[in-house]
Amino acid sequence: MRPAVRPVVRLSGQVWLWPAVVMLAVGGYRLGTPDLWRDEIATSTVATRSLGDLLRLLQHIDASNGAYYLLMHAWTAVFGDSTVSLRIPSVLAMAGAAAFVALTARRLFGSRVAAVGAGLLFAVPPEVSRYAQEARSYALVTCAIAAASFFLLRALELPTWRRWAPYCAAMALAGAGHLISFSTVAGQAALVALHLWRTRGAADRRLLWRYPLAVAVAALPVLPVVLLGSRQSDRQLGWIVTPSLRGLAFFGERLVGSDLVFCSFLLLAVPVLVLSGRRWQAWQVLLLAELPVVSVWLVSRLGGTSYFIDRYLLFTVPAWAVLAGGGVGAVYGAVAARARRGRAPRGAVAAAGLLAVGLLAVPAVAALPKQPAVRYVGSHNGSEEPFKAAARTIAAGYRSGDGMAAPLGDQSWAMVWPGVGYYLPSDVHPVPVFVARSADDAEDLSPTPCARPEACVGAVSRIWLLVLGDTEDPLGAMPTDQAEVLRTQYGAPDQVTPLGGLTLALLDRDT
Repeated sequence: MRPAVRPVVRLSGQVWLWPAVVMLAVGGYRLGTPDLWRDEIATSTVATRSLGDLLRLLQHIDASNGAYYLLMHAWTAVFGDSTVSLRIPSVLAMAGAAAFVALTARRLFGSRVAAVGAGLLFAVPPEVSRYAQEARSYALVTCAIAAASFFLLRALELPTWRRWAPYCAAMALAGAGHLISFSTVAGQAALVALHLWRTRGAADRRLLWRYPLAVAVAALPVLPVVLLGSRQSDRQLGWIVTPSLRGLAFFGERLVGSDLVFCSFLLLAVPVLVLSGRRWQAWQVLLLAELPVVSVWLVSRLGGTSYFIDRYLLFTVPAWAVLAGGGVGAVYGAVAARARRGRAPRGAVAAAGLLAVGLLAVPAVAALPKQPAVRYVGSHNGSEEPFKAAARTIAAGYRSGDGMAAPLGDQSWAMVWPGVGYYLPSDVHPVPVFVARSADDAEDLSPTPCARPEACVGAVSRIWLLVLGDTEDPLGAMPTDQAEVLRTQYGAPDQVTPLGGLTLALLDRDT
């Protein structure tokens, strides 16, 4: 074998490689097809501001996403802010998560079949594809937690500071990306406790202080995010409802995006939890998957703010994939071991391999009906945020000097101003109507509405008016003071176009 070929052969034999490649392919398929929804629009509008403007905005809103915005600021400065460019970091992060899932399964279960199987199973759930194709922090956080789990296992085997350091870095990245990810400490603590109880070794007693210290070190860089985010939580999280017991019981279906996929993961996990010689490790992974969800549910039930929503807990999916992959490895190992004692070991071992492939195919087939639903044009926004359609219509009829009015104030959450603005061509610049300060000047995600609407109309002869919902009376869907100004100065709209979630109207003063 030629020397140049050997590294390629060694690389192809790594258990993490093929799961990462498959996740890249799954995540990259039709990456640019879904339109950006309002959260992704927020990423674009913040990441493309100057560094000074970005830092000032984080003092008022979205501090919990500050680390991700800074990362995307650097990314967009090099690669631009097209839809595909904005989403590529998430695809790469999910591929990294798949690699760490495989490495974790290999370390826990000592099986290449379990490792590759776990990594491939991670790419199956529709929600993993969904957030691999979203310009938000959830994929990055999922990768960071998957890495932290792997590094924690390494540190438990040999608790040196060189092994604790990457764990601290991964946890700090996860916490800075999304604070809720620190709930994984509940599962990690249980994992460490089981490790101590099982080993009972004198050397391992150092974990009683080393693990909490590592968590504290990881939390230090996250403290500024905690302090800022705590002051902003009511504005950003008030829409999340308090979860019920039923919501907890059926959370797995929402987490992976398919009840059949989650049930198949549970069934695949049974062999390693019950039959395998690695059941201790399997129960550790089960706690790692379940306890963060339960802890966030309890805090959401008992506290004043709810955090219980599937995408906030997406980082627990790697643990479920590890557990399911361990089950596949356990079945393969049991069948292959019995086959080796038979008369035709080679054929029987091959049959065991086919059985493992068949087990992996079950959740993959179960996920197929749901996969198209996360890849069509309106899949990220439920077709309720037709920013691109509105921008296309405005651009087609635009005249120099036209104005544009869109929801502001209490309706700024809809991100209509920046959403439509993102899709407008570079040579289309409607004059802002009813706007006192631009989003940049206001250090916010959306412009500030004018207190006196009649003073902020200007001399524009035509106004493109956007309101929420589908309606034949767009002026009736506006704030009363703004609608009165438009009725007085422009009369009834010349044309009204419901777009599905938004209505676009054209008002012409000269007609």
